[in-house]
Amino acid sequence: MLFSPNQAEAYQGASTPSGVIITVGNPPDGTNVRSGPNSVHYGPPIGHLNTGDTARALGKSPGGDWVQIEFPASANGKGWVYSTNVVVSGGELPIVEPPPTATPAVTATYDLTLAAAFDIQPTQTRLPTFTPPPPLSVPTFTDQAHVRSSSIFGIFIIGLGLIGGIGLLVSYILRK
Repeated sequence: MLFSPNQAEAYQGASTPSGVIITVGNPPDGTNVRSGPNSVHYGPPIGHLNTGDTARALGKSPGGDWVQIEFPASANGKGWVYSTNVVVSGGELPIVEPPPTATPAVTATYDLTLAAAFDIQPTQTRLPTFTPPPPLSVPTFTDQAHVRSSSIFGIFIIGLGLIGGIGLLVSYILRK
């Protein structure tokens, strides 16, 4: 590969990080650089490193999931990358405390009136009470209509039984 004199000077002038370095390795599209060691609490990415890019590593998060790097594009010259996406080489990293998270725009408030509605304190005057049930009354039935209707059905059933018996007797006599 041939370089022009200006390109050769720029290439030779590019410094390689010394000490502990990270190399972006795993994701084919690189990795994001964030302002803190969390993708939710520290907002959107502040930069991006492509696969094969290197940077000087400054430390790691207390859990070891994130690596702090030198990142000149950020306001304080530092950034954080997810440790699964990079390869650390050149030594052991110290644990670095993460920067404070931004204060949320909306803070949770409590409606004290609503909370008081659910704060039930037992009192000494709220004792269980016994309420006696109403007296039992035993109903009495006079079912004269039922007696008449059941006697009609009884006579009908007995009549069918007699007709069946006569038919059985006739068929027995005619069979012999």
